[in-house]
Amino acid sequence: MLNKQKGNMYPWVTHTWNPIKGRCPHRCSYCYMRKYWDRLGNPYLDTKCFKDNLGEGNTIFVGSSIDMWAKKIPLDWIAKVLDYIEKYPKNMYLFQSKNPLQMANFVLLFPSNSILGTTIETNRDYNISFAPSVKERVLWLKLLSKTFKTMVSIEPILDFDLDILVSWIKSIQPDFVSIGADSKGHGLPEPPRQKILKLIDELKKFTEVKVKSNLKRIIG
Repeated sequence: MLNKQKGNMYPWVTHTWNPIKGRCPHRCSYCYMRKYWDRLGNPYLDTKCFKDNLGEGNTIFVGSSIDMWAKKIPLDWIAKVLDYIEKYPKNMYLFQSKNPLQMANFVLLFPSNSILGTTIETNRDYNISFAPSVKERVLWLKLLSKTFKTMVSIEPILDFDLDILVSWIKSIQPDFVSIGADSKGHGLPEPPRQKILKLIDELKKFTEVKVKSNLKRIIG
């Protein structure tokens, strides 16, 4: 089902669409879907979604409730999703993953009006998920950015080393960076206000920075 954007979603996204459902293999400790994990089963392809009218003029986040690019997701499911999207070429599509390596296997199937993104919460290893390392995400999104419009999500922002994090993101040369905070009180190691403000200043030297409203809890 095509759903209107709501809650703590990116404000520039108009809709979400989740043809692949189930418990995400990455099991991020801060995931907003955690409260549903006990009743969610293994990932599956919801073929009913291939009857949805995706319309036109929308910005659709495809796979907002599960990382459809995780290693355990069958490749033919992903191919079917991208094939269906071809029927609705007048939308903008956001694909975001902590395993952008999988995205690289489908570069010929993405619509030209796609944004490919990844999450980089920090440069440090806090062991908060089963997702590929942040270094791997940087490497593969850097390669994808040579062909596609790309974005980096720093959410939830965790304490970081300024020079390293800035250099990693700069190597990607994303079209924009979105920064947000933990909205669900998971007790994560957050950076202080001044450090975040300095990060924003440094990122603005080479890309657009979109600050989410939930970051105001830290920076005011």
